[in-house]
Amino acid sequence: MSQKAIAADVSAQLATAPVGKLLLRLAVPTVLAQLVNLLYNIVDRIYIGHMPVVGETALTGVGLCFPLTYFLSAFAYLVGQGGAPRASISMGKGDRDTAERILGSCFTSLIVLSIPITAVFAGWSEELLYLFGATGETIVYARPYMRIYAMGSLFVMLALGLNLFITTQGYTRFAMVTVLIGAVTNIVLDPVFIYLFDMGVAGAALATILSQALSAAFAVWFLLASPHTKLRIRRRYLRPSPRIMGPVLALGLAPFVMQATEAALNISFNASLSQYGGRIAVGAMTIASTVMQMAWLPAQGIGQGAQPIMSYNYGARNPQRVKAAFRAMLRISAAYMFLVWALVQLFPELFVLLFNSESQALMETGSWALRVYTAVLCLFCIQLSVQQAFLSIGMAKASLFIACLRKVILLIPLIYILPRWMENKVLAIFLAEPVSDLISVTVSLILFLVFFRREMARIEGPQPS
Repeated sequence: MSQKAIAADVSAQLATAPVGKLLLRLAVPTVLAQLVNLLYNIVDRIYIGHMPVVGETALTGVGLCFPLTYFLSAFAYLVGQGGAPRASISMGKGDRDTAERILGSCFTSLIVLSIPITAVFAGWSEELLYLFGATGETIVYARPYMRIYAMGSLFVMLALGLNLFITTQGYTRFAMVTVLIGAVTNIVLDPVFIYLFDMGVAGAALATILSQALSAAFAVWFLLASPHTKLRIRRRYLRPSPRIMGPVLALGLAPFVMQATEAALNISFNASLSQYGGRIAVGAMTIASTVMQMAWLPAQGIGQGAQPIMSYNYGARNPQRVKAAFRAMLRISAAYMFLVWALVQLFPELFVLLFNSESQALMETGSWALRVYTAVLCLFCIQLSVQQAFLSIGMAKASLFIACLRKVILLIPLIYILPRWMENKVLAIFLAEPVSDLISVTVSLILFLVFFRREMARIEGPQPS
């Protein structure tokens, strides 16, 4: 089948195939990709947490490096999640030239943005880590991990950002391969570098960035030379222009804020927990935030599977398919997140054992902290689905507000306010998460009922001449 025939076939499926079956076909690879991507985030922590004698302290040290991973994801999503839906909407309108202009501009922007991030986090790693809550005991493990990981910033950003342009074309299986290549490599290299070469946390960081380099190489190859891709990175479109990047960055601002504020949250949590609960409390937060990722990363994969359907049909002015894709996305993500929530509430000890089996103090604190931290996780699928819907149809302001509401407006202030009201300071800090989640889910649902319905009614009307 020729390249044009392949492109026409995928576009026809986005426009006419049964939405439920199409979403499952698109979402299964993206969910698997996110599960594999989750391995990037947790396999280092599992190996490090089980290091003899120093595992508990080393795990806490690596947890202090989370802001770097969040910042890299934030800038990758600023460009990728801002550009990929725009490109898909353009394809829905039949304008592939504009879609490729968006891709080329985003490719260059990812490279340019990685340079200052590498310089800042590699050059000022120690100063930043103390700001993040490091102590003399944990800095020994946090510093080498951050410096090495920062040197791979370009690979991380290209792998994350460009893979969204593969997904938005409907090629979710190839998007899964991008992640799978790196994750399998990481799983193999981690024990080799950490234990066999006796490199400890530095080996974990090195294994991760080498794995991300392979993922990035595959994503670049696919968008440059694969016979399957409908969009190509072309030399004539590599120079970013304000006309292209302005709308891209406006739409990408919401996912950027979600990830960047995740870094701010991590800093706030760790600094407060270090003050009131010490190393054990920070270690419990490392485990709790990782388990939270186990829940929302696959749910995000379901949203990424729905995004091409919603974006393409929004551009094609077919609101019924947009709404059908949203309903299917919400049902599937709700079922998954309820399952994870139930398992965490019933068996929190099993999740703690995954990361450390030697420290009884970490087991006790981590178990009750997990239950509190994930108390309303089963409802969080509503906010994720609403935000993905707004993102998919280009409603940047609504998506940005939801992102800011939960973390900036609610959660960060609550981390500092609740301990003033409660005797158990550590409990108060962990309680900030479910309180903010409950409020933000309620507000998200109200916004959806007002603005999403209004936008669907607008595109259902007569087309402009």
